[in-house]
Amino acid sequence: QVQLVESGGGLVQAGGSLRLSCAASGRTFSSYAMGWFRQAPGKEREFVARISWNGGSTYYADSVKGRFTISRDNAKNTGYLQMNSLKPEDTAVYYCAASRAYIGHTSARYDYWGQGTQVTVSS
Repeated sequence: QVQLVESGGGLVQAGGSLRLSCAASGRTFSSYAMGWFRQAPGKEREFVARISWNGGSTYYADSVKGRFTISRDNAKNTGYLQMNSLKPEDTAVYYCAASRAYIGHTSARYDYWGQGTQVTVSS
């Protein structure tokens, strides 16, 4: 079992930055791939970024490529999503997720989820 807790969300103006954190507890976090997803009101949850268990491989949705950076610190059992040049369309609840055997963009294949953190970008 892995427990995930996101933090770092908030209200920011367009063009600003936020860094989300995902603190993991329970089983060894370093054994899990990690992903970030987001869900805007009235929309389906969508993939944002993912990172392999050792941080050696990352992948981004086209909508955030070049603006967001996913990383992790396994010594601290924490993952991160650095978000720069934020746009109003980035407004959503952001979720981190962990997977023992899957690394990809399909949310249904992730095993554990956090409760989410709200990110609001004003124009």
